[in-house]
Amino acid sequence: MNRVRIAVAAVLLLSLTTTLTVGADRPARATDAVREPAVEHIAPGVDYQLFTLRTGHGPSRVHLVTVDLRHAGVGAGLLHAGTVTDRASVSAMAEKQGAVAAINGDFFNMTEGEHPGIAATGSASGAAVLHGQPLKGAVPRSQRFGWKMPADASGEDVLGVGPDGRARTARLPLNGQLRTAQRSLALGGLNQYALPEGSIGVFTPDWGSASRARAACGTDRQRSAPCTRDTFEVTVRDGRVATTAATPGSGPIPAGSLVLLGREQGAQALRALTPGTPVSVDYRLGSTGDVPFDFALGAYPLLKDQVPLPGLDEVTAEPRTAAALADDGHLLRLVATDGREGTATGLTVAELARFLASLKCDEGLFLDGGASTTLVTRDPATDRLTVRNTLDHGQQRRVPNGIAVYQR
Repeated sequence: MNRVRIAVAAVLLLSLTTTLTVGADRPARATDAVREPAVEHIAPGVDYQLFTLRTGHGPSRVHLVTVDLRHAGVGAGLLHAGTVTDRASVSAMAEKQGAVAAINGDFFNMTEGEHPGIAATGSASGAAVLHGQPLKGAVPRSQRFGWKMPADASGEDVLGVGPDGRARTARLPLNGQLRTAQRSLALGGLNQYALPEGSIGVFTPDWGSASRARAACGTDRQRSAPCTRDTFEVTVRDGRVATTAATPGSGPIPAGSLVLLGREQGAQALRALTPGTPVSVDYRLGSTGDVPFDFALGAYPLLKDQVPLPGLDEVTAEPRTAAALADDGHLLRLVATDGREGTATGLTVAELARFLASLKCDEGLFLDGGASTTLVTRDPATDRLTVRNTLDHGQQRRVPNGIAVYQR
């Protein structure tokens, strides 16, 4: 079995006209993949390809957009719906932002059946950077949505593009402080739908109008754990405490204001702040000395140094979304697979990683799949956006973010 897989992997690295068949209870074998058509030019430096992969569980159609970030005028950015808690279809966001191609992004807080009476926020799980500025932090690992992460993975993993125009991956922990004349307190969250136990989170106007109550639900070990009743909220305006409240609020946060929400020990610390108290808040994503990002969004690592990570699922085939980088970050690859509709079966996570390795990607990351999987490109002849993959029930799911490709 292992000798066959090694041989197949070698073939994959030599040619994109072969693929790997893998099932939970089936042997691996190499079969032909059909490329249809070879290359379609979306814009200078942006190309689209369609692959039909024959797997042990049936055929899978894979849609690939390759972005040459060295090409003049080509760039990538965060596809977003306006605020952290807003959602929109990939097509709507791509149209609004003038993208020539776009794909859906991070897993997100779509439903909240685990906490009756608490509304889902619609916000993404991972960290995000927009126009070089921190947009949101990553929720605690246990509070993330999506597939089970490998033991050495982190909920803080992101993929993005830096000021040098190269794609890269990193881990972006939140580093922030709340300071008063008497003390300094570490921040545990930035515009997040879940805060660590005992922490203080900051919410800015970028959060949107959704209720902040979900941020006090779950624990550092279990997402479905009950919401704590030990909360306290402080609104800061012009550097001073403006108002306080015993429960999390909702509604838009005005420009020039921010909200501090504490749970457990964090709530106790905030209760010492009274209206008029001077406070300062500062934060950043990443550690001192890290290479900055122009944009970034949360994702799950799949591939490192062209090798799939251990422990990836070999069983469940679904529509998948991924992003990967090659050629030292100069090439960005966006991948969406069909599944659930028609004859296409989708891919397992392990198959997705091996497909990225066959494209000689150095690193690959897994994004939200299933009904969220959406890849769009702009027709250069008509200037209209077209959804390339087969959608679940023919409908685009409203999502909080994604990756946009531009040609200016």
